[in-house]
Amino acid sequence: MKVEAERTRKILRALEADARRTPADLAALLGIGADEAAAIVAGLERRGVIRAYRTVVDWDRVSPDRVVAFIDVSVTPQRDVGFDQVAARIYRHPEVRSVHLVSGGHDLRVVVEGPTIREISAFVGEKLAPIDHVTATNTHFLLKAYKEEHSILVEEPADDDRLPVTP
Repeated sequence: MKVEAERTRKILRALEADARRTPADLAALLGIGADEAAAIVAGLERRGVIRAYRTVVDWDRVSPDRVVAFIDVSVTPQRDVGFDQVAARIYRHPEVRSVHLVSGGHDLRVVVEGPTIREISAFVGEKLAPIDHVTATNTHFLLKAYKEEHSILVEEPADDDRLPVTP
């Protein structure tokens, strides 16, 4: 059982780093047959462990006018459902990329995307803040992304062979 769990973790980590890995690639990584690797992946998909395959896009290279905001939302939890109903009302909006229940000064962290700051402001004021049981919002706009989904999005500086200069 422990060997199987370790194989599963290795496959998941490999696919998380590069979803284009083939069963043959995974098999070589684990020292098993490609058919066995494919069967493991199919089982993970069937059980919902692998939910989707994604491409990490550096949107700043495609559309520098895109705006991303992180919105901290305070919520009064509801009896028997806690934060789930409010979270569901939020995540159904098309501009919402993700919603997480978090610890700290706020309850939910919402990530939204829009073409302008004005449109995100309208979303917060007209759609998010009026939701029943939402008591406060705090919006932070993304200035620069350095890393997303395990992918570094900035050019790393080349190694500098010069000696440091000190006064």
